[in-house]
Amino acid sequence: MKVIIVGGVAGGATTAARLRRLNEKAEIILIERGNFISFANCGLPYYIGNVIKVKNDLLVQTPENFNARFNIDVRVKQEVVKINRKNKNVIIKNLETNEEYEENYDKLVLSPGASPINPFKDLNNNKIRTLRNIEDSVEIKEYIEKNNVKNVTIIGGGYIGVELAENLRNFKNLKVTIAEKASHLIAPLDEDMAKLVYKILTNNDITVILNNGVKEIINKDDKLNIVLEDKKIDTDFVVLCIGVKAEDELARQSGINVYPRGGIEVNERMQTNDENIYALGDVVKIKNCVTGEMSSIPLAGPANKQARVVANNICNIDTNYDGSIGSSILKIFNYNLGITGINEMTCKRNNIEYKTIILSPYSHATYYPGASMLTIKAIYEDKSGMILGAQVFGKQSVDKITDILAVAIKMKMTAYNLEELDLCYAPPFSSAKSPVNLLGNSIVNQIEGLVDTITWQEVESLKDNKDIFVLDVRTNEEFESGNYENAIHIPLDDLRKRLNELDKSKTYLVYCRTGLRSYIACRILTQNGFKVQNITGGYHFYSYLY
Repeated sequence: MKVIIVGGVAGGATTAARLRRLNEKAEIILIERGNFISFANCGLPYYIGNVIKVKNDLLVQTPENFNARFNIDVRVKQEVVKINRKNKNVIIKNLETNEEYEENYDKLVLSPGASPINPFKDLNNNKIRTLRNIEDSVEIKEYIEKNNVKNVTIIGGGYIGVELAENLRNFKNLKVTIAEKASHLIAPLDEDMAKLVYKILTNNDITVILNNGVKEIINKDDKLNIVLEDKKIDTDFVVLCIGVKAEDELARQSGINVYPRGGIEVNERMQTNDENIYALGDVVKIKNCVTGEMSSIPLAGPANKQARVVANNICNIDTNYDGSIGSSILKIFNYNLGITGINEMTCKRNNIEYKTIILSPYSHATYYPGASMLTIKAIYEDKSGMILGAQVFGKQSVDKITDILAVAIKMKMTAYNLEELDLCYAPPFSSAKSPVNLLGNSIVNQIEGLVDTITWQEVESLKDNKDIFVLDVRTNEEFESGNYENAIHIPLDDLRKRLNELDKSKTYLVYCRTGLRSYIACRILTQNGFKVQNITGGYHFYSYLY
């Protein structure tokens, strides 16, 4: 059996290694147009920021090591330029000599990835760059160092844009600006949670411009003038992080099915419409496990899993890939952000009846030093309590909690299941009632009618309603340090003896710092005949929103 793999990195290199472990006799050829077959592309921003100081630390495998260990014929600086499906061969171009030659195959694997979107290619300006591979990161870093760059603008506020902003800010104390066309950073986030990211970035002296797409970039002396939709900014250097486009043209030209908006179409076995051709990684569209939609999820984790599926099926081990929920995590200075499952916008687009909840537990027992507050937003199915999505923000335990909730979403668990999870506890690591257990408790309380919740955005929309009042049940010291405008203040411990100060014909929207004390207040008020709602997220979350 002869297998040709187009592209390395997570998808292609992992497929090749798995194939060899399953079949010692197969002839395996890996074609990579770059210099490196397997490198840590997620580490590129950290190399630019000098967190990773040695370029070679980003290399997972060199062609020589890969060949020695797995007996793979690795050909770098070469590119497959044509697929002849009828004859089962490919035309390969040597990028150093420009010579072309032909190789036949029994099975062909397409893993060319996705390329950064660059609408300004025609400018041919070395001050405007994209970041895809090690060569890009080296060139960006060297240019900044050699040309005394002081001011960098990042176009696009997604994962790479935010990571790069932090690393450039820390690298030689550069002045960094992010310009984003959308209304908030990190597209998979809900807009309210994105406010936390915005605040951390601006608190670290990064300028963030939202709702402003780039119309034009103009050379202006030794600067670049960026023309946004409603303003202009000058900068020394631009990195484009607008997004990526699946490199599916080779497949399209050969008659392999490609979706109208890009991305190769594959079945559960990662096969294309040609049974001898497989595709995986950033170039394909895969099923979203929550909605069933076909979507692009350009992440290393799914690519590695798909590689195993491809290799298994080539070796006649029937294996299916059942999709992804897009779990990811991001470091933002001293904070971390975890995302898994779907957001509110996706729920609305798919007509999913959902509710949300926001709570702010501590990362571990507060009596043990170093505990810090988390913010967890969960999206769940309204009636069943099945967890659909989660967004977790904080300094500690973010990866752990996001991973637990990712398992819950993948296994279609409900809030009732979260309540029952037996999770590790010791004071340095968690609380006896884990944040995940607390999340389950809070959702169940809503489902069973013990409390009704309301968001701060909804509170703001009701501020002119004279029959609705906001009630703050924090301590006197907390109230004096900052509060919601015109809020009535009655500390929780005084509430029972001051019920006579409240009017049962009115509705009270209750908040504390995180939502726990306000829940207790809601239970007191409800059982005494008052109409109440608990403001989810508490004043801690309000301080990020406004």
